[in-house]
Amino acid sequence: MTPFVFQQGCTELLSFRHINELGLKKHSAIRFDSIRNTTTNSLRLYYVIDGRFEWIIGDTKYLIYPGDIGVIRPGSNFGCTTDCFHAGTVTWINLATAHHEEEDTMLFGSWSSLTSQDMAQISRNLKVASSAVVANVPEAGSLLQTLKKEISGKEIGHITRANQLVDELLIMIGRKAAKSGDARSAFPQSFMRLEQSLRNDLNHHWSVAEMAAMVGLRHTAFTEKVKSFTGFSPLNYLINIRISRAVALLKQRDHNVTDIALDTGFYSSQHFATTFKKMTGYSPSEFRRKNAL
Repeated sequence: MTPFVFQQGCTELLSFRHINELGLKKHSAIRFDSIRNTTTNSLRLYYVIDGRFEWIIGDTKYLIYPGDIGVIRPGSNFGCTTDCFHAGTVTWINLATAHHEEEDTMLFGSWSSLTSQDMAQISRNLKVASSAVVANVPEAGSLLQTLKKEISGKEIGHITRANQLVDELLIMIGRKAAKSGDARSAFPQSFMRLEQSLRNDLNHHWSVAEMAAMVGLRHTAFTEKVKSFTGFSPLNYLINIRISRAVALLKQRDHNVTDIALDTGFYSSQHFATTFKKMTGYSPSEFRRKNAL
């Protein structure tokens, strides 16, 4: 998938005044500034294609995995702290909304074929949902990809079709948000348990075979699952986890770089420094100077 960003005012969105932004980005390494903290009066939907993201929505920090969609309602804060772990691919849409004062609900405008009752119900469902993250909705990713194709292709009926896709996305998110319980599939659940085990013992030199055994899969099947789920090989994903922990430790002055390297599972301070520079763009000492608490 090719990264892109369409923003209001560009040629692609001239016929779609209700779409403030539509985009896709791939982060091949840990980023600390990929999403800046913002609050807008629009509805923002961020879908994770692969990788793992840590986002703050409202006042709550969420871990977002592939197939999940973060729902940022109008007036809600969205962003991340400087040590958030961002690695993977995300696609999103930013929709202009109006506010119905009497019912305290969102309105989506005349472009939408949704009834006023549908709009109000979707708005209420998103407002009362226990989480700002709707889990395991791969259909949302497909809808956003098709939406981009329709807008870019500009074939006959593309405006009608694109607006129908946005309506379909809103209906899907509204319905999913109304359902209680965890919608994650079996493998992501086991993957999250595995990740927690890795974090609890980062100085152990984990092998792929050991990790595969913890989720009950053979080496090849496990590697394929992790690659499909995160976009990374198991060992590269483990390195990302090690670096994200090192970031937190480097911000504390009472840990020296050699201890951090060994505590997070690197063979030496040189190995750690080389990897950290490759993944973040900074040497450990440079990062500490800029970010120490």
